Amino acid sequence: MALTPTDLVERFYYCVWNKADEVEARKILDADFRFRASLGPELRGPEGFIAYMRSVRAALADFTCEIEELIADGDCAAARLIFHGRHHGSFFGIKPSGQKIRWSGAAFFKVRGSKITELWVLGDIEEIRRQLEPQRAAAIFRL
Repeated sequence: MALTPTDLVERFYYCVWNKADEVEARKILDADFRFRASLGPELRGPEGFIAYMRSVRAALADFTCEIEELIADGDCAAARLIFHGRHHGSFFGIKPSGQKIRWSGAAFFKVRGSKITELWVLGDIEEIRRQLEPQRAAAIFRL
């Protein structure tokens, strides 16, 4: 039985991201998977995504994605998300602070059969910077 776009997105966040399940990533991501995120360049294939996931999790302990809203139509799905973790590795060139951070984002998926073929994630990068660099953020708001 083929997984629906909703099933795939939920598995992607609950199993792949929240549990760092690389085996599941290889099962549900198409061999030609295209991934683009606010945090980096376009990556290809499950292995490109897995390397990215490892780097984010190395910077943010207990990294978690929460789906706030999920809409699917045909071979497309969109999700409104909350991301959070504890800053324990270099992130945006900022040394670890141990601080818990949280930000919002949106993700847009394309699927074919029971595989995710494309994903584009837009995260609130300025909110991350405000939390990790409070002095910089205060200066920006004074402009």
